[in-house]
Amino acid sequence: VQLQASGGGLVQPGGSLRLACVVSGISVREVGIGWFRQAPGKEREGVSCFSSRDTSTYAVDSVKGRSTVSSDNAKNTVYLQMNNLKPEDTAVYYCAADEGHPLRASHRWCTRLSMDHWGEGTLVTVLQ
Repeated sequence: VQLQASGGGLVQPGGSLRLACVVSGISVREVGIGWFRQAPGKEREGVSCFSSRDTSTYAVDSVKGRSTVSSDNAKNTVYLQMNNLKPEDTAVYYCAADEGHPLRASHRWCTRLSMDHWGEGTLVTVLQ
């Protein structure tokens, strides 16, 4: 299983980005997908996690109302749409997959330890 995140870049505050996670080796319908981020000097945190079992999504409080996760099964790709970006959203964003994911997405599941496979990150920089 391999994952590749892309779509990061430099953006003004209030702007939007759509990150893509292309999955190979397994169907996105068979895994849960997590989006994580790591800012300089900070631990990697779960941003939003998507369960393909019931299509539920968990989002951390800091991005609730500003983020949407969606999937394109034909492209085997999961997206993270981020709107109204803030400087504190600046981080390297990673996508990860959990083959044994639960029925429903939750904060208990959306953790680094829950994920089986990781992709390389993509840098999001929101200007001050």
